[in-house]
Parts: sequence; C-alpha cells; structure tokens
Amino acid sequence: MDIFSEQQPIRFGHIDRSDTLTLGSTFDFFQEAAISHAEILGVGRDAMKKTGQVWLLSRISVFMERRPRFNETLLIRSWPRGANKLFAIRDYDIRVSSGDPQGALSGDAKTGGGHDGDAATGDEDKPLIRGRSAWLIVDMEKRRPLRPQSVVAPFSSNEGHDALAGTGNEPPPSLPVRSFAGEPVMRRVCYSDIDFNGHMNNTRYVQWIQDLLDLEILERAAQIRLDINYLSEARGGETIGLYAAPLEDTLDSPDAPGLCTAAFALEGRRTGAEEGAVVFRAELRAG
Repeated sequence: MDIFSEQQPIRFGHIDRSDTLTLGSTFDFFQEAAISHAEILGVGRDAMKKTGQVWLLSRISVFMERRPRFNETLLIRSWPRGANKLFAIRDYDIRVSSGDPQGALSGDAKTGGGHDGDAATGDEDKPLIRGRSAWLIVDMEKRRPLRPQSVVAPFSSNEGHDALAGTGNEPPPSLPVRSFAGEPVMRRVCYSDIDFNGHMNNTRYVQWIQDLLDLEILERAAQIRLDINYLSEARGGETIGLYAAPLEDTLDSPDAPGLCTAAFALEGRRTGAEEGAVVFRAELRAG
C-alpha cells in the first residue's frame, strides 16, 4: 500500500471554544496531505500543468467520530483509492500520533511526512476522523473533465483499504436537490477565499458553512459528518447566496449510527447574471 502520512500538532488556531479541532481545520489538513502526496507521486501542480491538466475537487465526505483536542499531535494519512470513469478517489484518516511531537515540528524524516505504507502509522490505533474525496482531472484549456485512469494507473489502488463505508472506488454521494425558504445570507468571494488556481478554495466553503450555523451546534458537537458537492467555481468579486434548512430525513450515515441531534441541508447559489446557478450543495449532521 502507498499511504502518505505526516504529523501535525493541534494549535490554537485549529480549535473552537470547545477546545477541539474544527471541521474547517480538518479540511485544511486533508487538503495539504493530498497536495503533498500528489507531489511525491509525480502528479503535483507543476507536473500536471506541463500536460495541460489540473486536479479539481468535486465531492468529499468527512466524518469526525471524535474531535481531537488542543495540543494533541495528530497523524494525518492519505492514500489513492483507484478511479472510476469520471473520478479519481482519495481517502484520508486522522489518528492521535504516538510519535515524537518535536520530530513532527522539526520535519524529522523519521517522524514527519512520508509514504512508507503502514509500517510507521500506528495501524493498531482507531482513526478519529475519516474521509473520502472524488477528484476530476480537467483539461485546463477546454475546461473539460478527462478520464482519470491514465493518470492514476501507475499508483496503488489500495484495494480493501476504505476510510468510509462503501465498496471499492465509489465516490462520495451525489447530494439531492433540496428546497429552501427565506432569504439567503449573502457572502462576497474575497481575497482570503481565493487560491492559486484563481477560484475559491474548497476549504473556504467549509468555513462559510460553519458560519451559517448557530455557534452552539458545532461547539457542542462530539461528532460531525459533512458531505459536500462542489458544482461550479466561485471567483473573486462574485456574490453567493447561502441557504440552510433543517433536514427532515435525518437518517444517520453508515459511518455514524445514532449521530444526529441536528442536521442541515446547505447550498450556495450565484447572484447577478447567473442568478440561481448552484455553486455547492452540502449536508451536515452533528450530535
């Protein structure tokens, strides 16, 4: 198996008032792990640019079974999980590290980032956080998705090593269309939302989602599950209308039986010339 791993201490900026890791910081960790592993595998940003291609995150599901606390040192892991006709699949998990936190802070090769498989990852420890993502490979000029097999074929598909419940290389769920009443919360895509690719970074959508909910919902949540579909790019200067509504069908996910005390459907839509065009669709469950 080919598994990337790196250690990361939970710092003050990663937590909320509950003294535990936020959903937004979790997405930051997973993004950085995916980028780092892509570089190691030879399909990072510069390598893909040479072929006129780019990675775009399309869907991701994350389940925080236990929220680790301030000053715990985490072992963040990520690995490819094969591909289907449209998506390249990547899984993630986070565990509390038993390694030397000073080594992680200094980038020591023995305890910092690596991709040596399970040998140094504390496989006996139960993951606290698990995730699965689906990535598109897009032709930069034509802005059209390409079949991912030619890019991911050289990599291990890590058969049987699934972070979330499911079978093989199935992507995270495609979320259903929901109805929303009331006026949206308006957010403008600003400088801090934009990444190198010139559009809103996937982790910023999660920050916006967190800000839509009452403070107490996430602060009191011992477990959180977020599923999000990224449907179109949001660019600087655009204004997005954000909608949230309680979910009536608050059925638990296979990974989180008995989870729900609060569940919401969330959506972002464009205003202006593209009025109503959906930018993202999400479902959040907390308990």
